[in-house]
Amino acid sequence: MIDLADGRRLGKVMDLEFNIQDSRITALVVPSDTSLLQSLRGEKCGLVIPWEDVYRIGDDVVLVSIHQPEQSACHWPG
Repeated sequence: MIDLADGRRLGKVMDLEFNIQDSRITALVVPSDTSLLQSLRGEKCGLVIPWEDVYRIGDDVVLVSIHQPEQSACHWPG
């Protein structure tokens, strides 16, 4: 996944947010930086990118243009 604003590589998609009522993807989640403590606890942290910010999906790359401040989410294992 590449951000069109600055060309930085955001990483591979690790999760999706899905609205079951509309049967639509609402966001993509890519890995974000984690602290040592989060890693030891097994937390998986990710950068949430709203579907509206996805510009194009290709065979090898997803282009996004992040317009709003980055939102991060962490999930506990299990």
